[in-house]
Amino acid sequence: MSTTDEQLARVAYNDQGLVPVIVQQWDTREVLMMAWADEEALRRTLTTGRATYWSRSRQEYWRKGDTSGHVQHVRGARLDCDGDVVLLLVDQVGVACHTGTRTCFDGRDLDAVVSSDTEPTP
Repeated sequence: MSTTDEQLARVAYNDQGLVPVIVQQWDTREVLMMAWADEEALRRTLTTGRATYWSRSRQEYWRKGDTSGHVQHVRGARLDCDGDVVLLLVDQVGVACHTGTRTCFDGRDLDAVVSSDTEPTP
């Protein structure tokens, strides 16, 4: 078994055979987007240096930037402690979001209570 096969075997895919991929700019740590990958998309990402995902709506693979020019060059990849989420570190060329913004997390804040640093911990 190759190193890539061993790594892919550690991923805990959901019932649809997919794993969420959180995409982060490698140097600034800015969170850019979230997408889904199956084993083949993840294999392509890890072995080609270009981010590839599975489109649930179109039921096909898409390599980020092939049609838009907004390419994601892979700089690293990490698996979370449970093996069910991938963190993909990329060098984003252009915008990451299909709406034309740098990140998919621009401008849609949720109201949340902000924790105080002065509260004692139990």
